[in-house]
Amino acid sequence: MEPEDPVGSRDRTARTVGQIVKYSREVNQSETVDQVASLTIEALVHVLEGHPEPTVVELAGGEQRVLGSMTAGDPGGPVVGRAIDADRPVVRTATDVPMADLDAVHLSGNRPSFEAGEAATVAAPSVRPTDDGDAGVVLVVRWATLDVVEPYHVKPLEYLADHVATAVLKIRSRERLERARNDLATRKRMVELYDRLLRHDLGNDLQVITGFTEALQPLVEDPQAAEYATRIEDAAQSAVDLIGRVGDIVKTLEREREPVARSLRPIVESAVAETDQKYESLAISADPESFECEVYAGDLLETVFSNILSNAAVHNDGPVTVEVDADRPNRDTVVLVFADDGVGVPPERREEVFEMGTKGPDSDGTGLGLGFVQALTESYGGTVTLEASPAGGAELRVTLDRA
Repeated sequence: MEPEDPVGSRDRTARTVGQIVKYSREVNQSETVDQVASLTIEALVHVLEGHPEPTVVELAGGEQRVLGSMTAGDPGGPVVGRAIDADRPVVRTATDVPMADLDAVHLSGNRPSFEAGEAATVAAPSVRPTDDGDAGVVLVVRWATLDVVEPYHVKPLEYLADHVATAVLKIRSRERLERARNDLATRKRMVELYDRLLRHDLGNDLQVITGFTEALQPLVEDPQAAEYATRIEDAAQSAVDLIGRVGDIVKTLEREREPVARSLRPIVESAVAETDQKYESLAISADPESFECEVYAGDLLETVFSNILSNAAVHNDGPVTVEVDADRPNRDTVVLVFADDGVGVPPERREEVFEMGTKGPDSDGTGLGLGFVQALTESYGGTVTLEASPAGGAELRVTLDRA
């Protein structure tokens, strides 16, 4: 078989990509992953020649899942893994096609990987790194009767794969956000229940304990007994303070709204300015331009950042510097990094600091603690992690979905 004229091949490639553009717009407007897969298969069947058999494979957390296919038997096959590993299209040609005819494929950019197989196949990946591992899609098209794979078979597939991956990742992000909202609603109900129980039942009992202890102290002559009475009163007062902190949590959660798209820069700038003025021992370094993006969050995102910065000040003796930066591991998320040069947090205590209501003995904050920071961030569909900073202190990383 004679290779096709390169100029003619480029013209056909341009026309085919143009036809794909219409479908890509519809794909980006899809509400569900099933709709994305259905439109993708429809596009490839109508646009590509030679009776194609398309398959849409999703990659999430290292696992592959077929979203839709017109291929009998194994719709993905090993070619999917090879395309992911190569991070470029994999082109399989029929066994009876001479290797020299592979020159008929004229592509700009990365040259695809080639291999021999029983049927002509193209696997085009669009995979991006995320906090949970690589995620994206691989579009696979098989032709039972095609001898030579041409540019107008490969380039439209690459183009569409990028749009399909973007659509799928946005939908998955929206699904995570919806689950987080449900989790937040459940947490609100549970905290409200605990608040009512604590205030009504335990609160009343503590008032009785405190009242009788105060009345008892003047009547106690034995020094040891007087000390016990004082300890009882202190424990009761500590419990009253705890109830007050739970009440603060309830009030804060009750006024929190659903996450919406918000400009990140002014929120970070406000949190930095407020916290910097509050603590003389705290120095904050931040580049405002690195936060020029929008994220999904609620009204209390600034409180999240303020709590993190305040923790660096109150849990370190002496001056401490916090470097605030933004990292964009992919187009769908942004990671805010708060790294200080303080004493750090031992590995065995890094989970403990996220317990709800934890408050340091010298803290001037609300007492909501990093547990509140974690709960709010997760309600926005994000995550919070704690590790050692390059300077030997603590590094908190807040990951949020970009709007």
